[in-house]
Amino acid sequence: MPTSPSRSASPSALATLDKVAARTPAGVTLFHNLSLTFGPERTGVVGRNGAGKSTLLRLISGDLSPAEGVVTRVGTIGVLDQRGEPAPDETVARTLGVGEALAVIERVLAGEGEAEDLATADWTLELRIAEILAEVGLADIAMDRATISLSGGEQTRLGLAGLLLARPDLILLDEPTNHLDVEARRLIAEVLDRWDGGAVVVSHDRDLLRSMDRIVEVSGLGVTVYGGNYDLFAERKATERAAAERDLAGAERTAARVGADAQRRAEMKARRDAAGRRKGAKGDMPKILIGARAERAENSGAGDRQLAARQAAEAEAALASARERVERTRALSIPMPSSGLASGRTLLVLDDATWEAPQGRSVVGPVSLRLTGPERVAITGPNGAGKTTLLRLIHGALEPTTGRVERPSRAVLLDQEAAILKPDETVVEAWRRLNPEGSINDAQAALARFLFRNVAAHREVGELSGGERLRAALACVMTGTKPPQLLILDEPTNHLDLDSVAAVEVALRAYDGALIVVSHDADFLDAIGIERTIAL
Repeated sequence: MPTSPSRSASPSALATLDKVAARTPAGVTLFHNLSLTFGPERTGVVGRNGAGKSTLLRLISGDLSPAEGVVTRVGTIGVLDQRGEPAPDETVARTLGVGEALAVIERVLAGEGEAEDLATADWTLELRIAEILAEVGLADIAMDRATISLSGGEQTRLGLAGLLLARPDLILLDEPTNHLDVEARRLIAEVLDRWDGGAVVVSHDRDLLRSMDRIVEVSGLGVTVYGGNYDLFAERKATERAAAERDLAGAERTAARVGADAQRRAEMKARRDAAGRRKGAKGDMPKILIGARAERAENSGAGDRQLAARQAAEAEAALASARERVERTRALSIPMPSSGLASGRTLLVLDDATWEAPQGRSVVGPVSLRLTGPERVAITGPNGAGKTTLLRLIHGALEPTTGRVERPSRAVLLDQEAAILKPDETVVEAWRRLNPEGSINDAQAALARFLFRNVAAHREVGELSGGERLRAALACVMTGTKPPQLLILDEPTNHLDLDSVAAVEVALRAYDGALIVVSHDADFLDAIGIERTIAL
């Protein structure tokens, strides 16, 4: 097993990016002139969806060449492959990368090995495989089992086991805890904590990011490195946000003062010019003196105009810079209309409710639950415990096999894919489908409140990021004539970046209806004010 890592203040570089630029296939620059090193420390990479986090990993691994600059690698690099569904014939041994090595051992033990097999057989391999599989929570799994038969979380653990077996110098992990339950998340964090090589981890899992040695933030304005873990990063970002807001307020005051000064000087000059014209009209001043005064006034006016223009340009540049900093640090806001829920209203009753699969296998229950008023309930449990099935039972997509479910109030179920929306419809079309009594003007006004203004409201749902889809879904269900009094959320933060997670937390904290939430994110559950928990 890997030993506890020793951290160096100036670790030797395993990957170095020198003046690197990266662009999307459409030619949009993600970052440029980036110089950054990665050594035997743990680096967490954060940023908004689409900012270039996964692109950064692909540059480090060599899977992508930079548009400009050079990437240098020392030692070996391993990538946790999140490819999606494996091939039907792929086995656990093949996913681990030990299929051929185990075949060599089998041939030798069967007396069918050749001289080359005898020379290459690794007699420690089976023991190392057993130790590492136990370390990732997959003890006793058969090597010939089809990888596709494993759950998504088990496949992630298996991929991590393959990295541990290969022992690269630097490992790259892209959202390794997505779709994992609390126990599996803890296991990933423990494995990383024991890892004695370098690790670069793209994640929005705040608990995992707390174990990092530094945080790299990727944004539209470049890449910034913060020493320390996520909590120190969040504290620094809050300080930067407050400073940016103060600087913007100061720049606005300066711009207003410069404008007022220029106006005052222009008015004073106008009064002086008018007085001079009146004096000249009396005819008691020599023409040569009148001309000299006019020339002085013109020169003075030109100087005043130049000074005013320079001051205005400087103030406008400072104001634009301050606004840019605020835009970079400002959190997304999601407004939540009132649901009008009375504190004593019963929203849901489950009385010994169960649900069985068609084959008769018990999936969930018996569960008893009464939800009254704006309560906030979390449903927890390991993957496969029936959490999503229970949510569908609560919502009405399923009816109980035994027991009773009463749903006296309208509820809306939002899953991590925001499946209430259709990929090929625009956001406006989705709003009107879900709110048929509303007009096109109602739709545009409602969506604008959720930052889908003008052309943004006519984007297709399939083009939206995870955070945008959830925001669009909330806009569609919360801004109709009758907002739901119960929101049912199934892993709502799984595909969200940290900024979007923070915005959803603020919105749900302000929501005055009831919540039933499935989430493995303890920080999220705490932030939205969960009052009780049902553990499956």
